Amino acid sequence: QVQLVESGGGLVQPGGSLRLSCAASGNIASVVIMGWYRQAPGNQREWLASIEIVGTRITYADSVKGRFTISKDIAKATVYLQMNSLKPEDTAVYYCHVDYDGRRDWGQGTQVTVSS
Repeated sequence: QVQLVESGGGLVQPGGSLRLSCAASGNIASVVIMGWYRQAPGNQREWLASIEIVGTRITYADSVKGRFTISKDIAKATVYLQMNSLKPEDTAVYYCHVDYDGRRDWGQGTQVTVSS
């Protein structure tokens, strides 16, 4: 099993930036892909970005392309989501996920609130 711990959420003004972190531990040798989703109240969970851990492929949802950047630090077993030009509609709980051995595990989520 892989455990995930997210951090970096908080309150930010519109136009501001935040960087989320997702640290993995446990059976990380089998990890293939990690990524980020978000869920706003009353909405379904929305996929944002994914990154291959062994390879180099990175993909983004159109809603965040050009504003959000996903990256990885293999030595730290951590994936990041740099979020720039934040908008009030980016307010949500952000979840990290990890795919390995045909399963997907989730982190506990971190709240991001964009408000003046």
